[in-house]
Amino acid sequence: MRSTSASGSEAGRGRLSATLLGGGTEPDPRFTLANERTFLAWIRTALALLAGGIAVEAFTVDVLDPEIRKTVAVLLLLLSMVIAGGACFRWVRVERAMRRKAPLPIPLLIPFLALAGALVSAVFVVFVLLRGN
Repeated sequence: MRSTSASGSEAGRGRLSATLLGGGTEPDPRFTLANERTFLAWIRTALALLAGGIAVEAFTVDVLDPEIRKTVAVLLLLLSMVIAGGACFRWVRVERAMRRKAPLPIPLLIPFLALAGALVSAVFVVFVLLRGN
């Protein structure tokens, strides 16, 4: 007979799972899968920003000044990197909260993404305003 206790569940998953998720009870699989879908959405966002950074560097040579092109490309690539890493930490924090029946953590990625996106947009606004003169 399979044990449904936290220790039985952790033993079935292995040491890495016990270290990462540490304690609590196994949540409803639907919630775990929803958490995974959210993680994958963040990864898709990171991949889109990665593609955007590569596209800016590769395809805007004739449009943007080298400094602006490099600045925007690097900002997009760094943003992609931070979001991908942050998505992993967020997934773990949410999974732990669900196991402990605690409130879900505040998604710090959202304000970061908004502010960083605004910064990249501001660089383009300045470029457009200066280019018109």
